[in-house]
Amino acid sequence: MVSARAVLIAAMASGQGKTTVTAALARSLVRAGQRVRVFKCGPDFIDPMLLERACGAPVHTLDLWMVGIDECRRRLDEAAREADAILVEGVMGLYDGTPSAADLARAFGIPVLAVIDASAMAQTAGAVARGLRDYGPVQLAGVIANRVASTGHAQMVAQSLRDIALVGALPRQSEALPERHLGLALPHELPRLDALLDELADALQLDDAAWQALPAFEAQDSAPAPAVPPLLAGRTIAIARDAAFAFLYPSNLDTLRLLGARLAFFSPLANEAVPETADAVYLPGGYPELHAQTLAGAERWRASIGAAFAANLPILAECGGMMVLAEEITDPDGGRWPMAGLLPGVVRMQARLAGLGAQALGTPAGVLRGHTFHYSRFETPLAPSLHTVRHPAGTPGEAVYCAGSLTASYFHGYFPSNPEAVALLFTEGGAWPAP
Repeated sequence: MVSARAVLIAAMASGQGKTTVTAALARSLVRAGQRVRVFKCGPDFIDPMLLERACGAPVHTLDLWMVGIDECRRRLDEAAREADAILVEGVMGLYDGTPSAADLARAFGIPVLAVIDASAMAQTAGAVARGLRDYGPVQLAGVIANRVASTGHAQMVAQSLRDIALVGALPRQSEALPERHLGLALPHELPRLDALLDELADALQLDDAAWQALPAFEAQDSAPAPAVPPLLAGRTIAIARDAAFAFLYPSNLDTLRLLGARLAFFSPLANEAVPETADAVYLPGGYPELHAQTLAGAERWRASIGAAFAANLPILAECGGMMVLAEEITDPDGGRWPMAGLLPGVVRMQARLAGLGAQALGTPAGVLRGHTFHYSRFETPLAPSLHTVRHPAGTPGEAVYCAGSLTASYFHGYFPSNPEAVALLFTEGGAWPAP
């Protein structure tokens, strides 16, 4: 059987250093000549961008609900055939969420490598590790102690683990990966990113014997993915992509191509117009609030999206994409910036999280799964055409606004979950009644 060493890198909570450790381990293995594939558990746009830089290969999402168990299996089997090591970064705490990172690990028999922030503890690390192992339980392959102060500190952690291996330790770093309200800073904003990744790899104290002792993940003959009908053949979809519109799943782009669409990228931040060849427009999420002044002055872009709307081109606007179509954005400092004005109302940034979690959008072609994550609210007189549904609660989620051929919401769709529904969005504009 073809196999690869595989671990799910998890922790007791967010903020323990999962991404830093995953990036350090990926870069360390790559520099040692290993072929490495990295996945992210649960919905996330930013961590995968950084991890892609660390390992040199696209980072896809694994999620038992949003992606589905069959597609997760196909992704893992493909990685096992192509790579020497598979790293899956968990989400939040190991047991948080429905489904959780622990559920994913158990579904595929992937051992867990626990990241423990040891900066304010020593022997208690053993209690944390045993609790993470036994609560579920999960197959705990070992621990990586993060932010250790010294070799002696690492030794105290190792002794506390008893029958659990200390696979590695990462000392406290003088330079951390910068964060903001939606997570880490974007890779293009970090000119020293590759140097920082190399420094993290240099600092990682990996016990090679313990790493080599980890069990292998064996590839199976998983069923092929269902065929995607070419429902968008001959159509060109213009996609905004720059620092303000960076939240794009690679799998979403793959799905559009499988549907037969031609993709044409453009940058509103560079004041580029919607391409004249476009048959539809996709405005993904990102950080428009950080670039509101530039977007407010991008008259060519604003005129072109207005013309596309007037011409009844289907427009799908997700989260940040919806924000720029409002009349105004109030940025985190209270500045007020005019936007495209296709939707009546204003967007106001706030310090408190406004929406988070898995959600589903009902369409005439079935359910499109996805999620939401935002720190702003949209104040509009426009009545929602429908609402998404929160998973697993089943309660109403994000408002979905349909105006002519425009569909806008804070909801981020995961296109592979229902390609037919996606095709409908880009051919009929999504202005449908709730099914």
